[in-house]
Amino acid sequence: MNGIILFLSLLLVLWLGRSILIPLLVATFLWYLINATATYIRKLFPFDSDENRKDRPITAKTFDWVSNILSVLAMCGLIYFFITQIQPMFRELFIALPELQHKFVQFSHYISKSLGLSFDVNMLPNIANIAANVGSSIAGIVTSTGMILVYMIFLFVEQSTFEKKFSALFPNKTKYKKVRYIIDSIDDNMKKYLFMKTLLSGITGILSYFWLQTIGVEFAGIWAFIVFITSYIPTIGAIVACGLPILYSLITTPTLQQPILTAVGLITLQIVFGNILEPKLTGKTLNLSTLAILINLVFWGVIWGIAGMFFSVPLLVAIFIITAQFDSTRWIAVLLSADGKIPDKNDDE
Repeated sequence: MNGIILFLSLLLVLWLGRSILIPLLVATFLWYLINATATYIRKLFPFDSDENRKDRPITAKTFDWVSNILSVLAMCGLIYFFITQIQPMFRELFIALPELQHKFVQFSHYISKSLGLSFDVNMLPNIANIAANVGSSIAGIVTSTGMILVYMIFLFVEQSTFEKKFSALFPNKTKYKKVRYIIDSIDDNMKKYLFMKTLLSGITGILSYFWLQTIGVEFAGIWAFIVFITSYIPTIGAIVACGLPILYSLITTPTLQQPILTAVGLITLQIVFGNILEPKLTGKTLNLSTLAILINLVFWGVIWGIAGMFFSVPLLVAIFIITAQFDSTRWIAVLLSADGKIPDKNDDE
């Protein structure tokens, strides 16, 4: 009974505190992504090994700063690209939504007549309303930009003191090793997941743009951006990424050539990058059940909306690693895993 009350209380706190927790989560995600990018950039430099870093600490520290600056510049470049290139396209698309809704109705009438089915216009989703709801959810995050930046600044400022605070929190060596092992596991897995996921999502988005631009699909930049963003949302993200441009092409073109080419190109990219390359690059990181991912996706979507869906997998990875480290919760990790194999428990005494 106490467990149920505690769980319901946690849900209430997550829901009521979403205006504070979501910006903090976004800031943590960006901070983590920058650190993950810097970690992989450092691997390109010399002095990456512990021995070289000890022999030449000043040079190694310089390379650390260079890698951090490069990762921040890369993030700023993505933001600048979105503001200058993608955002204007979204404005044009929103202006075209009423006409798109009309074409959607006409297309539905055509399909229903071809199949001999009765058709009710009210059954169709209102594209403008859906876009407005999604836009308002995104706008809610954007309006919290100031809070997100403040959180990020403090995370970077406090980053150098994390180790000292951690040691002070756990003076007992046994507990220190246990918690240190859990945090290091989460840190390593998260950095690998976020970097590889972002890299593959970015490549998929770029290739999608060139493909859609080549076959003449309007708003190719928007569809490519949606491919990039929705790649972070498991299962449903791939459906949305492929479904929206295919549906748009079906509605706006008189022949089936462009929709077929759109479907072939986008689905092929999703299979190659999402089903083949990504499991190979992050397979050791994510050994999660598809059912667990879907349930987790719905749960966070209900609590925090689109933002919750976006962060559902990183949150599940953290839960998976933490529950694997304690005898009383290892059964949860087994249920969350894809094949029953879970991270080793640190038994250091």
